Amino acid sequence: MNTIAGRVLDLYSCAGAAGWGYHLAGLAVDGCDIADRPRYPFDYHRGDALEYLAHLIATGEINRYTLVHASPPCQAKNTLTVGTNASQGWGGTHEDLVAPTRELLDASGLPYVIEQPNGRAEIRKDVSLCGEMFGLGVLRHRNFELGRWATASPAHPKHRGYVRGHRHGVRREGPYVAAYGNGGGKATVPEMQIAMGIGWTDVRKELTEAIPPAYTRWLGNAFLTARQEVFV
Repeated sequence: MNTIAGRVLDLYSCAGAAGWGYHLAGLAVDGCDIADRPRYPFDYHRGDALEYLAHLIATGEINRYTLVHASPPCQAKNTLTVGTNASQGWGGTHEDLVAPTRELLDASGLPYVIEQPNGRAEIRKDVSLCGEMFGLGVLRHRNFELGRWATASPAHPKHRGYVRGHRHGVRREGPYVAAYGNGGGKATVPEMQIAMGIGWTDVRKELTEAIPPAYTRWLGNAFLTARQEVFV
């Protein structure tokens, strides 16, 4: 069993994929999400993430945490959403909670991570991670803004082929599955679980929103290394 090296507050936690990675890195985890998440594998607060973070800051309870991870909704600027809206002539109606989340994270005084998919979300891309970096069955590119700490982004290896499925009317085979949406050769639930290393939920929507725990395990280890170097 890993020795607990600190505690992470996992905001907008969904089913806990990000939290599981920090757990594997040796950190304790508490989650917060506005939806009911019965499969979340750690202690959990159901509620609005911004209101909860503001409460923790105001009461001083935030000081029990070592790091805050936040994956705020930003569908308005996600590459897939933007592309679909443009092709269909739809207007954007999704919330962008990145800026207010960052404002509160800065007020917390703690180191933090903000995670977003590729797209137009206004975050610094301090670290970018891809499933190929970890030998996974998904590509799942994600960008991370790091607050009050830093680490180098790993090299991005060449992809081994295509994501399996239909895209723009063309069917392709490849070593990666499409862990989003339905139809068009998208991954089944068991395929997504195996490809991302997630076994505690079989809810399709939770899986399609998840990041592979390997990403936050890498970030957690990088954070602990960076913190140790500060005190050496």
